[in-house]
Amino acid sequence: MSVLLNRNSKVIVQGFTGTEGTFHATQMIEYGTKVVGGITPGKGGQVHLGLPVFNTVREAVQATGADVSVIFVPPAAGADAIMEAANAGIRLIVAITEGIPVADMVVARNYIKSYECRLIGPNCPGIITPGESKVGIMPGFIHRKGSVGVISRSGTLAYEAVDQITRQGLGQSTGIGIGGDPVVGTTTLDAVRLMMADRETAAIVIIGEIGGNMENEAAEWIKLHGTKPVIGFIAGQTAPKGRRMGHAGAIIGGKNDTAEAKMRLMRECGIHVVESPADIGVTVAKVINVKADH
Repeated sequence: MSVLLNRNSKVIVQGFTGTEGTFHATQMIEYGTKVVGGITPGKGGQVHLGLPVFNTVREAVQATGADVSVIFVPPAAGADAIMEAANAGIRLIVAITEGIPVADMVVARNYIKSYECRLIGPNCPGIITPGESKVGIMPGFIHRKGSVGVISRSGTLAYEAVDQITRQGLGQSTGIGIGGDPVVGTTTLDAVRLMMADRETAAIVIIGEIGGNMENEAAEWIKLHGTKPVIGFIAGQTAPKGRRMGHAGAIIGGKNDTAEAKMRLMRECGIHVVESPADIGVTVAKVINVKADH
């Protein structure tokens, strides 16, 4: 079992013929992802990268049976693209677009609650099940099939963690980049629950950031319900209060939003917290080996 995505997932690309959509669709196809077409309004009926282009998501779903969509559209159109995908019957929506207005995302997140779908992102690197399918912008070559689930608000730190885990001779079951915006579809806790329930995931890495309370919610749930070892890191340990750091959601709003407070709570909840991102891989290997010895 893989989390949300597997080799049979049929993927369409919203914003297919644009520069970003074209580049990353090509990378996904080369990785082995089953991309079945894409959407660019006004270009329906054309062929791009050897695949059909449709005017709407509904047309694409009806013609291809697609169940996953990845979104590469400008920020002003991002929320509409998410809602269109949900309305057309897409089960997994991956929004890569950065800069979607928060007010738009509040509307979109509320809208998709009426549909049987899951949103990952926006402003995220996407999701990958190594050796099977990647939907997003992450470099496929650093990933290796294995049993470590990776959940991250930061794309760059996710890549660093994955590379370290792979260099330790381990691999990943699924990697989920949940995104760094204030309003996202899948939270850290949502992703943790999915990976705790996945038989192929033996350990979980959580890479969080200052701002918000997603990591705190996840830590408290893990303390009560966790059945697998969890390794955690929080970025932004030197961030000044009140200043946005990189991601729109990375801003300290209160005493519980700081990296120090989040790391303390994670430790109290039984999570193996690392002080430096350079220690993620070795800590994962140590934790898994200790578990295996028992």
